[in-house]
Amino acid sequence: MELSITKNATCTFCGCVCDDIELHADGERIVETKRACILGEAWFKNHTAERLYPDALIDGQPATLDDAVEAAAEYLYNAHLPLVYGLSNVTCEAQREAVALAELIGGVVDSHTSL
Repeated sequence: MELSITKNATCTFCGCVCDDIELHADGERIVETKRACILGEAWFKNHTAERLYPDALIDGQPATLDDAVEAAAEYLYNAHLPLVYGLSNVTCEAQREAVALAELIGGVVDSHTSL
């Protein structure tokens, strides 16, 4: 199988946003990375084009996206001090929305780097 090559790919895993990475893919998996650190390499190689999971889970069971959003809203509504955690592997726009949500529900934001 012929590999496709993507040049100047951007890695958003740790927040450095390295944008000079070259990726070699076989159609479903990235099989080689060039100029990625060990974290970026693991991140790229563990993402696939195949669908491994359902769109949503509720209590470990497959659910519709609408039902999952409803369940998440209920959890947040009933939470005493909701925590928005992580966010290192998402876009700036998603981080902005997460912070806005935390402010709206009276929650707090923490990142994995606080360890």
